[in-house]
Amino acid sequence: MNGGRAAGRSDGGTGGAVVLLPPVDVMRPRSADEIPGQGEPPRELQYSVKLDGFRALAFVLDGGRVVLQSRSRRDLAPDFPGIAADLGERLPAGVVCDGELCAYREGRLSFTDLLRSHADRVRAGVPVSYIAFDLLAVPGRDVRSLPLRDRWELLGAALADVGPPLRRVLATRDEETARGWFRDLREAGVEGIVAKRLDSPYQAGATWAWRKVRHADTSDGLLVGLVGPADRPRALLVRLPDGSTATTSPRLTPAQAREVGARAGGRAGALADDPEHGPVRPVDPPLPVELRQVAGRHGTPAFVRVRSEG
Repeated sequence: MNGGRAAGRSDGGTGGAVVLLPPVDVMRPRSADEIPGQGEPPRELQYSVKLDGFRALAFVLDGGRVVLQSRSRRDLAPDFPGIAADLGERLPAGVVCDGELCAYREGRLSFTDLLRSHADRVRAGVPVSYIAFDLLAVPGRDVRSLPLRDRWELLGAALADVGPPLRRVLATRDEETARGWFRDLREAGVEGIVAKRLDSPYQAGATWAWRKVRHADTSDGLLVGLVGPADRPRALLVRLPDGSTATTSPRLTPAQAREVGARAGGRAGALADDPEHGPVRPVDPPLPVELRQVAGRHGTPAFVRVRSEG
């Protein structure tokens, strides 16, 4: 793959239609605990559903060739030839979308079916869609510097005459509608909501201009080890309700570190190498803790607080 912006050729020899070639680093939302509120008109945020799929930039190149670039820069087109063919046939050379490859089973999103081979999905009758949520380029023009409100309109125009399995993501500027989606669409496999500033350009890397809010489930666990200094640990080794162990994420806040150090530091043993989690200080006896398990395949337990033992 060639990097960044580049001139290219389009079908019919018009020249200059393809201006953006892979690989391109994606823009990523930062995690938030709550759906941010919408300001007074003019509304500054767009809310869209967060889907559980494979993130992929779709590059429509000359001759109908399509690259589906993953976040790790791998081309997923050979694994999803039907989607690649639809993109190449229905969109002009030069279009670059950002979106999600999603599989469906029994009316809900099924990430595990994305891990199967194309042949297995076809045999099982598992449909796959490409759900676009942003536009990086149109024929002859890189539009990443435009605000999201303009890119969203261009994306709508690009997909206006294109039906399933290519679609634009479900999005709104109405906060209450977004909160309803967050509440009601979980059973369909929707992970949460992404709130995006409408004035944000498309820039590589993580940004607070985009914020993702996932469903979270609170559960009880046991603090069995400290990662870092006993009086100010960075993270915790916890035993989950199913008996497995995990390291909490994100890093403890200073207040959380002080709380845990005060409650558990005196129970911490010498630094030892856990074969699965690395250097930890075992806590004996363990302490009951409240954890928040973030929904989705990448979910890890986040520490909430130490529970009372009484």
